[in-house]
Amino acid sequence: MAHAAPTAVGFQDCRNIWVKTLEDLAEADPRIVAVVNDSVGSSKLNSFQKRFPDRLINVGIAEQVMVGVGAGLANGGRIPFVSAAGCFITGRALEQVKADIAYAGFNVKLVGQSSGIAYGELGATHHSIEDFAWLRPLTNLTVICPADAWETAEAVKWAAAHQGPVYLRLSRMPVPDLDISNRQFRPGRAEVVRRGEDLAIIACGTTVHLAASAADLLTAEGIHARVLNFSTINPLDEAALHDAAATGAIVTVEEASVRGGLGGAVAEFTAGHRPVPVERIGFPGFLPTGSTDWLFREYGLSPEGIAAAAHRALSRKA
Repeated sequence: MAHAAPTAVGFQDCRNIWVKTLEDLAEADPRIVAVVNDSVGSSKLNSFQKRFPDRLINVGIAEQVMVGVGAGLANGGRIPFVSAAGCFITGRALEQVKADIAYAGFNVKLVGQSSGIAYGELGATHHSIEDFAWLRPLTNLTVICPADAWETAEAVKWAAAHQGPVYLRLSRMPVPDLDISNRQFRPGRAEVVRRGEDLAIIACGTTVHLAASAADLLTAEGIHARVLNFSTINPLDEAALHDAAATGAIVTVEEASVRGGLGGAVAEFTAGHRPVPVERIGFPGFLPTGSTDWLFREYGLSPEGIAAAAHRALSRKA
């Protein structure tokens, strides 16, 4: 039986929630520190700096150094939240993320700000659409892409308590709060946003509410789509993927490259365990210059685009 889609209660910039949560945690735990690359403002850490001036380290525009400093702080017993634009903390400092953080297993929390295509017209140099593909192979690095403000706060709290490296992927684009009762944040476990058995739509981050709206459109046609929030990209909820494949068709939606990201991970799993049609919505590679809204629409990251992909997947369903 299909259920009503979640209600969009209000739109919020999840960066505001991340820093409020971090400040509350830092008040209670003196081990928590922040490290930035001349990005205090874009990381929304101005108030954190005022409250804890001796617990924010600004290394300047030196991302490799920034990650290395985070590793050193963790090795000394601190809990560093290393924050920078997603494109730079992953792309420019990838070797340090791999060797100094993941391989070493240090307790560093990497926070990729304004990820995806939130920088809009600044273009491919500032888009962060490859980060899932780069980070998924780092097996002990938990990769989390929250869908709304509530999940962002829960992810920050979990990351602070978790012993091990974490990557939090945050966007600067406001998203609606998902009105889902009795929510629990469980890393590595998918969240059911909508129930349905005709096909499954798997989304993460800024695309989850779009997937729910697409399910509304499909319901009006008599098609009941299951919508899953895969906020944890690594590790994946393979049990939820198996159940999603049992519907016979899957659509994946992500504000990222379709190569190696969430869609790639789902395709890998289904190819090896339960082959079904998989339609991947995301970005094919370097993008033309354009606003964030235009790029979303142009590449099918809209309720209508997702619904169209659902029809393509269903047409291939055995």
